Amino acid sequence: METNDVVKSYAAKAAQVSLFRSVYIWMTLALVITGFVAMYVAKSTELVYTLAQNSLMFWGLLIAEIGIVWYLSARIFHMSFTKATILFIVYSILNGVTLSFIFMVYTAASIASTFFITAGTFAVMAFFGYVTKKDLSKLGSILFMALIGLIIASLVNIFLHNSMMDLIISYIGVLIFVGLTAYDTQKIKRLLSSDDIEINETTQKIALMGAMTLYLDFINLFLYLLRILGDRK
Repeated sequence: METNDVVKSYAAKAAQVSLFRSVYIWMTLALVITGFVAMYVAKSTELVYTLAQNSLMFWGLLIAEIGIVWYLSARIFHMSFTKATILFIVYSILNGVTLSFIFMVYTAASIASTFFITAGTFAVMAFFGYVTKKDLSKLGSILFMALIGLIIASLVNIFLHNSMMDLIISYIGVLIFVGLTAYDTQKIKRLLSSDDIEINETTQKIALMGAMTLYLDFINLFLYLLRILGDRK
């Protein structure tokens, strides 16, 4: 009996490690796809200017991205894992297209340096979220409310064009997504830390959603840091 319990415990821990590793593999894959698509589109000046001048197409891409995130979040457990993975890849491609515009605004060197700063910051906070014993649930609620306020402030500033407000929003955005990186990492760890967890389609979907969540944290942290640190052309 004890031997069986030890075997089950070992199998569960192995499954946890494998699933958590999958979270970061999928997240990294999505970031790589987004990066290559952004650079490819940015090299085509004609395509970039077509997207920039066609507001209907640009907003269509943004709406499609939001739609995919919403659909995945709401329906992932009602679709196959393969379909969910394809949608995540499609989302990373679309995001790469819209992010290609940063190459028109910022120098390649500042984009690269900001990316590595983002990667370092993300790694530190993800590690903290994984190892800390402190419950970050309350922090998550506060950060979610702050995120709503940030979105509202950003929308208002689209019409105000206030550079000082834009800088303040960027600093607040960095703080919010630094905190969310730790919170989301802990949340994913808890979801994948059941004593009887095993690798199946359901747990793989949980890991995939975790990957998308951390992907969004990384992208947003990168964009807000770029607004602060990036050198404009």
